[in-house]
Amino acid sequence: MVIPTYNEAENIPPLLERLFSLSLPLHVLIVDDNSPDGTGQVAEALRARYPNQLEVLHRREKQGLGPAYRAGFRYVLKRGATIVGQMDADLSHAPERLPAMYQALQEADVVLGSRYVPGGGVDPRWAWYRKLLSWGGNLYARTILGLPLRDVTGGYRLWKRRVLTAIPLEDVRSTGYVFQIEMIYLAHRLGFRIREVPIFFQDRRWGQSKLSLAVQREAAWAVLWLRWRWRHLPKSPHS
Repeated sequence: MVIPTYNEAENIPPLLERLFSLSLPLHVLIVDDNSPDGTGQVAEALRARYPNQLEVLHRREKQGLGPAYRAGFRYVLKRGATIVGQMDADLSHAPERLPAMYQALQEADVVLGSRYVPGGGVDPRWAWYRKLLSWGGNLYARTILGLPLRDVTGGYRLWKRRVLTAIPLEDVRSTGYVFQIEMIYLAHRLGFRIREVPIFFQDRRWGQSKLSLAVQREAAWAVLWLRWRWRHLPKSPHS
């Protein structure tokens, strides 16, 4: 599991405790962007508790979600990972859904934790406009890019190694949450099998959300750019 962090010092200990209590052979890589609240140091201290399961990648500065994930993916792929997961650090993604996602991966190449398939949902404490922005952002991206999926902006995913090695990671330039859209769009264009598993998206317990209306306005233009940029990428079915 690759988990980017920025100011998540309070969330990392309970997240790791829940992850490592699962009956899965998990290894976790924390990718910290030099968090001012000491998240990187907290993660380092926890390595003593999980010496063979936890690693920490320290980056010099905050560069965005996309660069953090690219660095993390490269790190674990070089070390031979055959399945690579990703999730938010703020406890919005329940670790307890991982076994169901792992089971679904047996018949797919990518599994998405989806808020918008039957059985999924979002925190009822969300304001109506936040729900509308999330649902509308998904509809917009799906429509523009022709994606047969319900939740293309979420960040709870499992990838088989061959998908990440087929995607030209060095050419994926999105920095914010558009990175999530670009990655699944490329997987779809390359013909990989994608499945969605319902999840409940819990609002963060501590810290502040990093998603704003300005970020979403920027994302609307970025989705159009993605369609233009990858227009020549041939669709090639994978079995």
